[in-house]
Amino acid sequence: MKLSFEVKELLKQKSGRDLTSPADCDYIALDIFSVTNEHIGVNTLKRLLGFLDENREARISTLNIIARYLGYPDWEALSKADVSNSTFDNATEDLIVENLSKGQKVEITYLPNRRLVLEYKGDFQFVVKESLNSKLQIDDTIEVQHLLLNYPLVASNVMRQGENLGQLKAGVVSGLKSIKLL
Repeated sequence: MKLSFEVKELLKQKSGRDLTSPADCDYIALDIFSVTNEHIGVNTLKRLLGFLDENREARISTLNIIARYLGYPDWEALSKADVSNSTFDNATEDLIVENLSKGQKVEITYLPNRRLVLEYKGDFQFVVKESLNSKLQIDDTIEVQHLLLNYPLVASNVMRQGENLGQLKAGVVSGLKSIKLL
């Protein structure tokens, strides 16, 4: 289980950390203990924040500690809170891929200093036209279902020179920082 974007944003605000490296989890674990007098393991935080590639369910006791750290009585109260009407409202702009026209280009950026220009080929397929500091290369073909601001780029298939390289997740920590039609 990974924490939602909204909960990560609340953790960023509370801790004053950007949550861009696993080292931030050490600080947050200490801060959680200083605020709640309850302990969460650093590796648990790394897993919940996406720094470890494990997909295990979190214990409710762990989630309750996070909720109390954020000022909520428990996880259920945090889950029911309408955080979508807070500062996150503009953070979920969705580019609806199926509404794109063939040949239309999209520029996306994500941290640290990554930039891609993708050309839509139809059927959720994009060809990489420009790539700056990304693992994707020019002329790679990727399959993308949606593009969401502040959420990672998830390419279900990456094809390079006829070879399927599998799935790619980019911008996992902080998500896409900009999505622009060209």
